[in-house]
Amino acid sequence: YKKEVKIAYHTLCLCNGRQNLVMVPPRAEEITIPADVTPEKVPTHICVCACSTLFECQLIYIIFLYCRNTCIYTVNHNSVIYSRELPCLYICSVRVPIILVGNKSDLRCGSSMETILPIMNLFSEIETCVECSAKNLKNISELFYYAQKAVLHPTAPLYDPEDKQLKPPCVRALSRIFYISDQDNDRILSDAELNCFQKSCFGNPLAPQALEDVKTVVWKNTSDGVQDNGLTLNGFLFLNTLFIQRGRHETTWTILRKFGYDDNLDLTDDYLYPELRVPIGCTTELNHLGRQFLQRLFDKYDEDKDSALSPTELRNLFCVCPYIPWGAEVYMTVPTTDEGYISYHGYLCQWTLSAYFDIHRCLEHLGYLGYPILTEQESQTAAITVTQEKEEDLEKRQTQRSVFLCKVIGPRGTGKTAFLQAFVGRNVEVWHHLSAFSPYAINTVQVSNQEKYLILNEVDVEVEFLKASDASCDVACLMYDSSDPHSFDYCASIYKQHYMESNIPCVLVASKVDLPEVKQFHGMTPAEFCYKHQLPPPLPFSSLFLDSTSKNIYTRLAWAAVYPHLNGSDMSNTSFWLRVALGSAVVAVLGFAIYRSVARLK
Repeated sequence: YKKEVKIAYHTLCLCNGRQNLVMVPPRAEEITIPADVTPEKVPTHICVCACSTLFECQLIYIIFLYCRNTCIYTVNHNSVIYSRELPCLYICSVRVPIILVGNKSDLRCGSSMETILPIMNLFSEIETCVECSAKNLKNISELFYYAQKAVLHPTAPLYDPEDKQLKPPCVRALSRIFYISDQDNDRILSDAELNCFQKSCFGNPLAPQALEDVKTVVWKNTSDGVQDNGLTLNGFLFLNTLFIQRGRHETTWTILRKFGYDDNLDLTDDYLYPELRVPIGCTTELNHLGRQFLQRLFDKYDEDKDSALSPTELRNLFCVCPYIPWGAEVYMTVPTTDEGYISYHGYLCQWTLSAYFDIHRCLEHLGYLGYPILTEQESQTAAITVTQEKEEDLEKRQTQRSVFLCKVIGPRGTGKTAFLQAFVGRNVEVWHHLSAFSPYAINTVQVSNQEKYLILNEVDVEVEFLKASDASCDVACLMYDSSDPHSFDYCASIYKQHYMESNIPCVLVASKVDLPEVKQFHGMTPAEFCYKHQLPPPLPFSSLFLDSTSKNIYTRLAWAAVYPHLNGSDMSNTSFWLRVALGSAVVAVLGFAIYRSVARLK
């Protein structure tokens, strides 16, 4: 985990309670212990320092800034410290592990540990105290072993020696690990789950007898650590407390680091935000591995097995995250059940939306949920596919993408929100009671017998505020109010400003057709405008009458997004394909007639 260990080896020469001025260099040449001779297989750099009374605090400060990891204090057994030297550590404002070393133990009979224990209780940074002798090499190798261990497996972030219990950040981290490892969500780690956890963290499962021994130890020392022959959260926490109390910090740290934690018990950036390169013109989508993981997660927390997540079940699903990433707006964005719960289909839709618009946040949430551990993948990027550039799709006139973006653009009051809500199956009476607002709606549409995700994005801006970036999409839906004479002029100006010279297909929608239609104050009628610019005729829509004609608009939009090279054609209309067939037949007949004429001349 650590590439190297740096140790500041600071010598205090004390005599009769006063520090002597020793004429030694401020810092000796650094010594390196190679990785292959250390238990942890990391190189260890030893910086030997000395200081005078005048500059002691400053030099300690320099030493700690240099090493940042641990400090070994060597104290002569003939001296008694320490009311003065150790408090200097707090002046430095740098917290590092400390090892107290009683040197020259060969010159004294017995042990002085009883003198050191009160000091260790005063300073939580002190990891341990070692008595050694440089003359006869007593405990010298142990000294540096403890130094390495203090750096790689520190006690301070995990355990409070005064209260004799785990610290709150450690409890939170281990609780998250427990919930991730509890794959059936019964709040108990069964033998199979314990072995899966053991294999993930340590490479090998436990033998059946070892499993029973672990549960027996927990059962004897806790009242609720074992239930139904499985380990509860309290039992799991007790087990890690026991490891630390017995000096096996490395066991708990191995678990924590496997699940992405650093020395401060924060999830590392490398774990939460693995590198994923997305070139310009490409998009990001969940692949089959991502969907499989999300399905397992949904099944785990759908406790009543109704294929929907209630608010309580949704909170339980995200209990391993520091916050619930989905707010109230999700109920406006995706399809829901009649009770207003997020269905499995809506759940996948929301994850698809997250992967499309904010891939880094999506990777973060997958990391919190334990994707790399549970799927045994290197990182969350295994769940994501980066699509081919859009320009290449246009050249090849085909695409492998499954998610497409449609901008719904129109003046205010046109009915764009109703159009989005109708797409996810909600009528006016339902969504008017929802307090949240979302500019997005996502659902699936069948295109050429394939299921595609279509994202509708409501754009509510005036003409002068619509930037080029706002207009970028796979298909544009220009919506005007057929009962407002000024409405279409807005759509016409948007088309001329942003889409007339682009390769983005456009579909015009006339909303509120249940109201009397009025003449639009534009130079030409909407139908004439579409004919002039080779656009499909305006499609009628009413939020009050969601018949097959209104619902067919979403299919038309998806077709236009998937096949932009057919821009201007009524692709989903049978008459379009009939015209193509008739045209092909006419060409074939004419070709055959020309061939016969040429044959006669010969």
